Amino acid sequence: MSGEKDLSKILTNLSPELIEGEYVFCTFKDSSYGDYSNLEPLASIKEKEGLTLILLKDKAQQEQLSFEGVFHCISFGVHSDLNSVGLMAAVSNKLAQNDISFNVVSGYFHDHLFVSKNKSKMTLEVLINSLY
Repeated sequence: MSGEKDLSKILTNLSPELIEGEYVFCTFKDSSYGDYSNLEPLASIKEKEGLTLILLKDKAQQEQLSFEGVFHCISFGVHSDLNSVGLMAAVSNKLAQNDISFNVVSGYFHDHLFVSKNKSKMTLEVLINSLY
């Protein structure tokens, strides 16, 4: 099932939602996928420097893992096509105008922004009031 490709339709149906929980990014040298499955990561990416996991802050603290910054996740309800063009450019432009940085993770169905915990409500307002 392919998603929406038309940028104006994507922005009209963006439906950003603040997901419950506080997230952190942790990195592990010389690790592979599955090494830390007990931590139940929301997402992972393998880089040359190591394995990065996005975890709930509570899990990271329980395991005494180091991390920098605490993030909230904002998920877009719209199912955008993996080949759609312009969504992140539009989002980036509006958030940059409001001095908001973000990290994006895209799944098959939805895009997810990780924003600093202290800017998550402002981010949600900008996304709702400025993009459509």
